[in-house]
Amino acid sequence: MNSLNLLALDTATEACSAALSLNGVVTELYEIAPRRHAELILGMVDTLLANAGLRLGDLAAIAFGCGPGAFTGLRVAAGVTQGLAFGANLPVVPISTLATLAQGAVMTHSHIISAIDARMREIYWGMYQVGPDGLVLPVVPDALSPPGQIDLPPAGRWYGVGTGWQTYGDILSERLGDCLTGYAGERYPRAADMIPLALRDLEQGKGVPADWALPVYLRDKVTS
Repeated sequence: MNSLNLLALDTATEACSAALSLNGVVTELYEIAPRRHAELILGMVDTLLANAGLRLGDLAAIAFGCGPGAFTGLRVAAGVTQGLAFGANLPVVPISTLATLAQGAVMTHSHIISAIDARMREIYWGMYQVGPDGLVLPVVPDALSPPGQIDLPPAGRWYGVGTGWQTYGDILSERLGDCLTGYAGERYPRAADMIPLALRDLEQGKGVPADWALPVYLRDKVTS
């Protein structure tokens, strides 16, 4: 793994997590904690840095789950990332929450459909395939729709991850038919899975200034 020191944060769903990549070794703090993200995330960051003997200025960048996901959670991650990055003069790396979900499944699957329950009988969803480097690449742009109206994937065998599958597994299974091999609806995005994606983007020059640490909602109406 890349030896750049990188911090990653995700608060886009019921899960709250922070991860630190130090000389290629990743450590993570993770908790299912609905509505406690603002309370927990800075403490997770402080603990990771203290245990590693690092300061923010020792990092190459800060990555964060930019969405889609819960409105409040996305604002927490973006706000905390902006504040930390401004203070340490660091670039930020926005990473799709759906891509992070997919990356968490690459050890066992190569074609992955991520879905997060978006409330209002809709899901946030994205389709990803694993590239030669073991990192996911989008097949279609992340989208929002009723579960019965998601696009049909290209040829192949696809596996589903995320809370959208937990809530709407039957509808999605009927929509996708034989191309679906199974799903894990209890999966949440984790900051540790964001690390390799953020390192790739950073190497490709996709780091942005702190004030560009903005949420990607996909929907204008607040639901959470």
